[in-house]
Amino acid sequence: MNRKLKMGMIGGGEGSFIGAVHRMAANLDGQIELVCGCFSSDPENSKRTGLSLFLPEHRIYNTYKEMIEKESSLPEGERMDFVSIVTPNHLHFEPATFALEHGFHVVLDKPLTYTLGEAYSLWKKVKSSGKLLALTHTYTGYPMVKEAHLRVQRGDIGKIRRIYVQYTQGWLYDDCAGTNKQASWRVDPKRSGKAGCMGDIGTHAFNLAEYITGLKAVEVCAELNTFVPGRLLDDDGAAFIRYEGGARGVLTATQIATGVENDLSIRIYGEKGGLEWKQEEPNTMILRFPGRPAEIIRTSNSYMSPVAAYNSRVPGGHPEGYLEAFANIYRNFAQALRATQNGEEPKPEYLDFPSIDEGVRGMQFVETIVVASADDKKWVKMID
Repeated sequence: MNRKLKMGMIGGGEGSFIGAVHRMAANLDGQIELVCGCFSSDPENSKRTGLSLFLPEHRIYNTYKEMIEKESSLPEGERMDFVSIVTPNHLHFEPATFALEHGFHVVLDKPLTYTLGEAYSLWKKVKSSGKLLALTHTYTGYPMVKEAHLRVQRGDIGKIRRIYVQYTQGWLYDDCAGTNKQASWRVDPKRSGKAGCMGDIGTHAFNLAEYITGLKAVEVCAELNTFVPGRLLDDDGAAFIRYEGGARGVLTATQIATGVENDLSIRIYGEKGGLEWKQEEPNTMILRFPGRPAEIIRTSNSYMSPVAAYNSRVPGGHPEGYLEAFANIYRNFAQALRATQNGEEPKPEYLDFPSIDEGVRGMQFVETIVVASADDKKWVKMID
């Protein structure tokens, strides 16, 4: 294959935040082009969105089933190679399954599905189909997160003892669901699922901790809270987590921290040292060791690992942020897909993106923390 990969999109029409982010991320490296879409359940919205993106009218579809069926009938090289699904949670499973059944690879926004049962079914479908599925847990795409992962794995800070991870936002501090489209479906259990805040951003914190440390959570003690009157899902919560190997963790997530923008941060402490990283200052990681000054590690420097360097795009001192991290997931997925279609074994750095397995872990976390919050027991084993 010596051409751009062709992408279709389900969701992401007018009023969508994440759809535009996906399109920008997919476009950043010049490896992918958007060729078709069903951007909304409202055909007029879908048409307006598609035309604004300069798609030909016959490649703008009214339903996702129509899109997938018609695209699968087109000649190879003309039809889409994969589909990006950027709908609310309750509309993840069926389009993803339908796409896989028709031979298409999938990029899917998180969390993976609406229910844990759907997650297991989709896992089986991905494995039996042999197709790739990338899940956009964005924050693992940051170069410094990949550097942190490598340094922990090679033992720089020793055996992990303690993990603190938090994701703090303030945008849902009041009842804005009636006027904010992004809020309306996130606080609706019929569209969001069993969890609100924990399903939306708590899963990011959970995924970040497991990715960097390589440790699996095994038990959870949790409390979920709903502070805004009349809200049906959690807007705040916290958990104590026991990890395999004896490490202990604290995870907090809230969307009612009034005035806070997007404070995702993690601190990890081992027998020999510790590291810290904040998403709002993503180019910097701090390493701490006893008896000497803290070390400040910066992106795009010669001491970075090859994997982190591979996911860096600009010289040191030039900020790399959210879109670049998002684009790393798309770029790595595209490289893996291109290698697969060329009959080659993808390089390890190409396969460095969240997959169906991380998606299932996220849904297990959602299920477990909801059960743990409602249970009188102190500790609840991770549901598997």
